[in-house]
Amino acid sequence: MTTTTFPFAYATTDWPVLERMAEAHRRSWAMLAAPGEWWTGAQRVSIAAECRRASALVDGLPDPGPGPAALSEAALFAVHKLIGDLPNVTREWYDETISAEGMSDTHYIELLGVVVHIWSVDEFHRALDIELEPLPAPIPGEPTRIRPLGAKPHGSWPATIRPGDLGETEADIYGGAEYAANVRAAMSLHPDSVRWLSDLFDAHYLSWIEIGGEQEPFRVLTRPQRELVAARVSALNECFY
Repeated sequence: MTTTTFPFAYATTDWPVLERMAEAHRRSWAMLAAPGEWWTGAQRVSIAAECRRASALVDGLPDPGPGPAALSEAALFAVHKLIGDLPNVTREWYDETISAEGMSDTHYIELLGVVVHIWSVDEFHRALDIELEPLPAPIPGEPTRIRPLGAKPHGSWPATIRPGDLGETEADIYGGAEYAANVRAAMSLHPDSVRWLSDLFDAHYLSWIEIGGEQEPFRVLTRPQRELVAARVSALNECFY
């Protein structure tokens, strides 16, 4: 099921959801619907739909059905691997995936970005025990197919961009910082995924202000408390990062 609106009204939950979070979710859905660098809007929404299918299979729930566009076998398998078998993602599997028909390292990173963001927003809903937001209707258009020139090998499997190698079109992705932690740079081969991640990251976890050491007034938990919760959740999810 898709929709052309992005309400995220949270009217059915007794938990107070900050408007900045709802606004970040609306922006997330708008980005999801639009064509990216390597996937069309319809394909991106289909990746999101497949993410929900994979989550449903893991949880033993009814199959919610496919998305609006056909995806390659490699893309489908990658989504299910990332959702249902993440601890067993290996370099060998990554190399095979980006070598498959219709895939590349840039295709994979953009797909990963979609999976990360749809899963994050959906988990927010599941944590509050409210219905998942319908996926957005895809926006027509073709991918730009622009690969960042500054992307280089830096020890991770895909190439990444360090702050000193940023080009004009992606100069904003680290907020002007001279250093980018690996968690921020991991998807920099697709700069929009970094922008997307930063937007959700700021709304739910840590803003650039807080990373600099200043506590924002609307936060209840301190940064060390949030880091402890995050570490525990990562351990429970078997995150090898």
